[in-house]
Amino acid sequence: MEKQLTPIKSLNGSIKVPGDKSISHRAVMFGSIAEGTTTINGFLPGEDCLSTISCFKKLGVKIEQINEQVTVEGKGISGLQPSKEELYVGNSGTTIRLMLGILANTPFTTVLTGDDSIAKRPMNRVTQPLKEMGAIIDGKEEGNKVPLKITGGSTKGIDYHSKIASAQVKSAILLAGLQGEGITSVTEPAKSRDHSERMLEAFGCSVDQKGLTVSLNAGQELKGTHIEVPGDISSAAFFLVAGAIIPESTISLKKVGLNPTRTGILDVLENMGAKIQFENVNSESSEPYGDLVIQTSKLKGTIIKGDLIPRLIDEIPIIALAATQAEGKTIIQDAHELRVKETDRIKTVVDELSKMGANIEATDDGMIIHGKTSLKGAQVDSYGDHRIGMMLSIASCIAKGETKLMNPEAVAVSYPSFFDQLKSLANHN
Repeated sequence: MEKQLTPIKSLNGSIKVPGDKSISHRAVMFGSIAEGTTTINGFLPGEDCLSTISCFKKLGVKIEQINEQVTVEGKGISGLQPSKEELYVGNSGTTIRLMLGILANTPFTTVLTGDDSIAKRPMNRVTQPLKEMGAIIDGKEEGNKVPLKITGGSTKGIDYHSKIASAQVKSAILLAGLQGEGITSVTEPAKSRDHSERMLEAFGCSVDQKGLTVSLNAGQELKGTHIEVPGDISSAAFFLVAGAIIPESTISLKKVGLNPTRTGILDVLENMGAKIQFENVNSESSEPYGDLVIQTSKLKGTIIKGDLIPRLIDEIPIIALAATQAEGKTIIQDAHELRVKETDRIKTVVDELSKMGANIEATDDGMIIHGKTSLKGAQVDSYGDHRIGMMLSIASCIAKGETKLMNPEAVAVSYPSFFDQLKSLANHN
């Protein structure tokens, strides 16, 4: 597929971005292994999260989903049943990695697979510690690539020191530690997003957090509950940058998640000079949220590195676009994890923005962007990566001439209403 995109004069109005993808995944997963009913409001009905629902249905869990409302009838981890077919996770790394942690507790064999993107992504960061905990896992490259076959049921606690700050790795290990024996702990080099810890506590599980280490005791049962999913800040990021770089714009984004482990994008934009206002902030919720108002801003270059990276890893493509419109040089480093996302996001961002005239170069673990540069329309490609597709769509708004976006359908993975909402805010030239 392809989509023709034209420049936009300004963006004005109010929208509610879709529910947080990370929280939506976890709400379904934790509800499926809890005892009793879990209700979810604000669920993201994107392709990734629907893959999670599909997988748990195949494991015998009764789930009813109507748009953003989901009801999960959990029967505990022991209530999961062997699937009669492979579990297909589509494009979702969160689904497959967290499910491996859950399946480490089940005394039957399950095969997991995914699309071409998942087939390229490394799984040994999860499968290796799960093997140490007692799960039996086979797959391509000794369990590094799909399809993966896992047999669980007799896990033991582990004290794991992760080489990377990854919520997927941390969550998979903690989920595997729910059953079996002993204490499971994960120590990270920097703090990754903590949605799993917050949600485990919401489901009645006791989790101990000290510095960069998270631990829990085996044998804890989760109890069904109600989950309110706030708007996804990773989705809001595209409109935050759009509002900052498109002239004469003011955008209000309603009920956006403000989890401190996810708000690196706000820190960076404010450091670059963006005009952001916070309204109706609710910090009492287990997942804090509030309204964000962004206005056209004069941006300046910045340096993004170190502990900040895990708090904005998914937002780096759209931050790179913002940097093309900032005065001076922006340096992004310590972001090697981008190499193993849905695409090699360092290479893809640099290649596609270069087509549009950006002065941007790749480094081994990031990129260097020289601003401010004028962008021009071009034929660009999402390469099946939803975040690349949305970033290029925002770039087209300020480019001179028409942009042709190939594979725009990838956007539906996390933001099915993206193009409709962009159109609703737009004033065209």
